[in-house]
Amino acid sequence: MTTISEVAKTAGVSKATVSRVLSGNGYVSQAKREQVFQAIAATGFRPNLLARNLAAKSSHTIGLVMTNTLYAGSYFTELMQHSARMLEQQGRQLLLVDGKHSAEEERAAIQFLLDLRCDGIIIYPRFLSIEEMDALVAQYKHPIMVINRQLRQHDSYCIYVDQQLTSAHAVEQLTALGHRDIAFVTGSLDSPTGQARLAGYKTALTRQGITVQDALIVEGKWQAQQGVMAVETLLARGVTFSAVVASNDEMAIGVLQALAAHQIAVPQQVAVLGFDDIPLAPYTIPALASVKMPVTDMIKETLERLTFMLDGGELRQRKNFCGELQVRASIGPGPYAAHAP
Repeated sequence: MTTISEVAKTAGVSKATVSRVLSGNGYVSQAKREQVFQAIAATGFRPNLLARNLAAKSSHTIGLVMTNTLYAGSYFTELMQHSARMLEQQGRQLLLVDGKHSAEEERAAIQFLLDLRCDGIIIYPRFLSIEEMDALVAQYKHPIMVINRQLRQHDSYCIYVDQQLTSAHAVEQLTALGHRDIAFVTGSLDSPTGQARLAGYKTALTRQGITVQDALIVEGKWQAQQGVMAVETLLARGVTFSAVVASNDEMAIGVLQALAAHQIAVPQQVAVLGFDDIPLAPYTIPALASVKMPVTDMIKETLERLTFMLDGGELRQRKNFCGELQVRASIGPGPYAAHAP
């Protein structure tokens, strides 16, 4: 492996001159700079990334920690796509590191990015608690932003959608259409998002004076097959339902498929609503009504706050986000439409 000493010898300059050229710090004449670059090309020298990051003030990288169980699905594809695109516009590189399957492994992923001297870190947590993330933000000088969780002590360092409020608003729009017997397919109930969307469903029914029926709630795991199984479960239970709310669009598409297989018309007999508004949602038959999450705006806000901190600013602002229902053909008036407010 070629060393910096060999590059210096080939270029006829000192090691310090080569280091200044590589780090971009300190004055080097254009002639000597060209000598160094020619020597690098001739020797095949590849500078050690960690060494460069240690020497430089900025690595021009932002790390993103996310567990691999979240990689699937359009929502997370959109999140990573927008992150990479916006960072590219800033001249920075996105480094994705797997948080794997535990809080300990998420902490290890964060430490890995800190060791690489990333300028800042974004965490999309799956296992770390609110208390642990608050402690991480306080512990490190590097700016750390948290997506999709609300911190208690550092609320300027988190960007999140109020999932419970968003879910409640969506369900209330169904009740306004005259639906009262509304089934709900949960996401994974060890997920904060899954828990919050279920809580929002229950809150909306309670506000409208509608009794929450456990028989109308079916646990899912975010995948389309769980939507199919949810319909089969509801039919096997013999419960009456005029609408189904699924905690994400993949499961809602499964619901549509299962209802079609049983020749249950959507939305004439059963309305269907999903979450996340994936690109496929407008193209299902019928087009799927879905709650759109402001992923682009959330990533933009996250990167703006990181940039502000990297420029020496002290965060004090906070901003809440909510999803917005995209009304499409899969929802319509319910049996109680004549009595709806």
